[in-house]
Amino acid sequence: MTDIGQWTARIGGPAVAMPRVGSEAADNPVRDLAPTLDLREAEREAAIARVFDQSHPQMVRLAVLLGAGPDAEDVVAEAFCQLYRRWPKLRSPDAALGYVRGAVVNLVRMRWRHLQVVRRHHDRVVRPSDDVSAENVALAREDQRAVVAALEELPPRQREAIVLRYWMDLKEAEIAAAMGISCGAVKSHTARAMSALTRAMGEIR
Repeated sequence: MTDIGQWTARIGGPAVAMPRVGSEAADNPVRDLAPTLDLREAEREAAIARVFDQSHPQMVRLAVLLGAGPDAEDVVAEAFCQLYRRWPKLRSPDAALGYVRGAVVNLVRMRWRHLQVVRRHHDRVVRPSDDVSAENVALAREDQRAVVAALEELPPRQREAIVLRYWMDLKEAEIAAAMGISCGAVKSHTARAMSALTRAMGEIR
């Protein structure tokens, strides 16, 4: 009887087969982790797919209202790519929707900054062109078109605050999280945006 067999016999337990040094099991510990890693990856993809199915139309509409124009679909696609990379660091799957929303806001903000640079260098106004997508068709009615035009004239922060509040129906805390500002700043931006929109719509009418 081997030493391990004698030891287990004394304590009344079964002999346990131990991997030999240099054996395949000892030399390839990562192999045992592969099924677990594959399962985690599958779970991540399934969870992100659920978030996509539940929120994609809403996120595209948000991007359109924030001024992404024909780039709205691309903006949302990039937001979900960022979610995929960020997933392991999220507190919980429930935080995914808020993360995507914030990513859309930031990506559209970056797009507007780029447009401002183009305006300065080319000395012309660059506006998002009309899109033939279902989102822009829905916004093509006269009153809605006027509102969107007025939104485009707002400073980015004001536009973000009022769209998230009155079009996305978010609470102040959710808006603050998406924009990366305080609740007090959300109130200020929203109030200023409302005043500007009221003036703009009054002039149109």
